[in-house]
Amino acid sequence: MTNKLFKIREKVNLILFDSKKSVLNILRYFTVIITLFVLAATIYYYGFPQSDASYKFNFIIVRVSLIYFFIRYLIHLFFDFHPSEFLKKRWLEGIILLLFFFDAVFHAAFQEVFIISSIKSLIRSHSLLIFQFYFLIIVFLETGHTASHLAKLKIGPASLLVLSFLILIFSGAGLLMLPEMTTAHNIRFLDALFTATSASCVTGLTVVDTAAFFTVKGKVIIMILIQLGGINILSFAAFFVTLSQKTGGLKYQSIIKDLLSTAELSDTRKLLRSIIKWSFTIELAGSILLFFSWENVIPFHNEEGKIFSSVFHSISAFNNAGFSLFSDNLYEVGKNNLIGFQLIISLLVITGGLGFFVLQDMFGISNIKQRLNFRWKTYHTSTKITLRMSGILLLAGTIVFFLLERNNTLSGKDFTDSVVVSFFQSMTTRTAGFNTVDIASLSKPVLFFFMILMFVGAGSGSTGGGIKVSTFAIALKSAIGTIRGKEHVDFFKKNIPFSIVDKAYSIILFAFSVISASIFALTIAEPDMGFMKLAFEEISAFATVGLSTGITPFLSAAGKIIIILSMFVGRIGILTIAMVLSRRVISSKYQYAKTSVMVG
Repeated sequence: MTNKLFKIREKVNLILFDSKKSVLNILRYFTVIITLFVLAATIYYYGFPQSDASYKFNFIIVRVSLIYFFIRYLIHLFFDFHPSEFLKKRWLEGIILLLFFFDAVFHAAFQEVFIISSIKSLIRSHSLLIFQFYFLIIVFLETGHTASHLAKLKIGPASLLVLSFLILIFSGAGLLMLPEMTTAHNIRFLDALFTATSASCVTGLTVVDTAAFFTVKGKVIIMILIQLGGINILSFAAFFVTLSQKTGGLKYQSIIKDLLSTAELSDTRKLLRSIIKWSFTIELAGSILLFFSWENVIPFHNEEGKIFSSVFHSISAFNNAGFSLFSDNLYEVGKNNLIGFQLIISLLVITGGLGFFVLQDMFGISNIKQRLNFRWKTYHTSTKITLRMSGILLLAGTIVFFLLERNNTLSGKDFTDSVVVSFFQSMTTRTAGFNTVDIASLSKPVLFFFMILMFVGAGSGSTGGGIKVSTFAIALKSAIGTIRGKEHVDFFKKNIPFSIVDKAYSIILFAFSVISASIFALTIAEPDMGFMKLAFEEISAFATVGLSTGITPFLSAAGKIIIILSMFVGRIGILTIAMVLSRRVISSKYQYAKTSVMVG
């Protein structure tokens, strides 16, 4: 029986072979057209005032598009020479379309079976939202399958990484300009671009009051930009590829390798899964903890607002974005001494700032098992450097703030509250951007020390910015070793290759050059603002921190453009920009005769 079925299937495959390519190409074009049309209609529906006509129109086209995707799935299954393998690879898409099929096609005949009577009214009232949710999942999955063709594009990994952020930023700016996204129903393009860049680059600098200026829809767009910018849009799309593919293209893997600073290309598939897992698990846990930490100090109109605020601040904190749904950021939280809330935010920021590689190395199940089975196996050198330097900088910032602000911003607070506030500001300076005190009122020594902490930033491969703690540690250790006459740079009895040392120095030099040039440009664009404030603003922007002395909304158009470019360059990375703008050398094996040059 099995042999007969196999022969029948083989004959069918031979008959279909000639028409397979043309049919699938036609479906591919139809898919692009239908997807763009439905996305445009959905954006119009949520971006402009809604009406019964727009609701019915969207309901029909979304439902029709899902019927198309269901038929397309069956056609792909029919034309595939290995149907069982196709079902395994596209299992998630199959389940989603099957759910839609049961809900949409058999709803009238089997509603008592498939839909519980107590939630029928809820399903009906949100049917358009449910169908749009189905559609978006299918689009994400389709994006994942399309991402596998990135290797065919004749642009380098660095260029593709830059391009992904540019698409994300300008798409976000366009969405924020829709009437329904703002309470005043209008926003200037430059302000929308600034907000989208700040959210996508997880900075937190704002030129408008996020809490009062944007509607709930606008705040959702900002939250999505933070999420996609924090873990990177390419990593997000690549996750769907790794669900169904055993291996990815070398070019595509090299993008993720450069982004996350992994040592080997073979690490990327596992690491991409870990990124999604760690991100959503930690953000979900953070949302739950924040929900129960508000106490009764912060008023909410309803439970939905409290839930949304908890989710928003959890995502903003873990991604080191610094965006808040309060006009004064978290100043009111600090004023009312919500210690539990501040500690939860601090934990989320520190966790996101350590980096995905460190999280996987410390808490990955396989790594924990190996350390239990093999006592000699310890944390990776990168993990040890990140943990030690993060602890040192965090402690240094806390002590400096506590000592220098005792008679200023900490005046009137008891010892416990003062320590918590000092710890929180030291933590947030490491690229988070939240503030529980008035930054403009801080003393100049504290502002200067904070600029140093912002410049150093968070861990490599993290949601934070700056030159990264490992870069700072390697350069510092190399400088001390050079002065002492050491020929090698070592950490924890491990030698660091000089190629990495050179890279660390290059990052610092380029970062310092960009910041210096930007401050110089800001002094020209903003002649009436103090140098200290401009320097603080620029370093905060480049290091994607988001702290400000309050001058951001008052910047001129030229000043805003300078800050936008600084946020973008700081998030993408100096070396990535350098790779895009420069050609790689053809050969590096030769060397000239040695000579001596005076230095110092």
